[in-house]
Amino acid sequence: MARVTQLHVNGSMRRIDAEADRTLLSVLRDDLDLTGTKFGCGEGQCAACTVLIDGVATKSCLTKVSAVGAKKVVTIEGLAPEGKLHPVQEAFLEADALQCGYCTPGMIMGAVSLLRRNPHPSEQEIATGMNGHICRCGTYPRVVRAIHAAAAKGGRA
Repeated sequence: MARVTQLHVNGSMRRIDAEADRTLLSVLRDDLDLTGTKFGCGEGQCAACTVLIDGVATKSCLTKVSAVGAKKVVTIEGLAPEGKLHPVQEAFLEADALQCGYCTPGMIMGAVSLLRRNPHPSEQEIATGMNGHICRCGTYPRVVRAIHAAAAKGGRA
């Protein structure tokens, strides 16, 4: 079976030794110790595992590591280099858009991708863009407020 030996993650090339059919989620968590990306359903239904691949929100539980190739992967840990929070992370904190926090990394990654595509989304565009992100605690109104606040602050960064 073919093996994948490196991934571009959070701004640097990382050496790995993974079977090509493993999920990106399992490699990130188990091999690279990047545990901010969460395992939720394992079926692409909850979006807790969302990462950015070349800037696009992607469910890492459905993505085979072999499909990543030379693309750039960003996890929640990669949004805050040197401890400075990304504008979307700041907005989530300020809007109290989290409760248990399990879905929050995936939601933030989805919001970052949304704001890159649409820097000033309407409430309906946020609802559509965040469709599929499940929060069992029901923080959706605060998530919408956080995304609006991030957009107002230039959260596209």
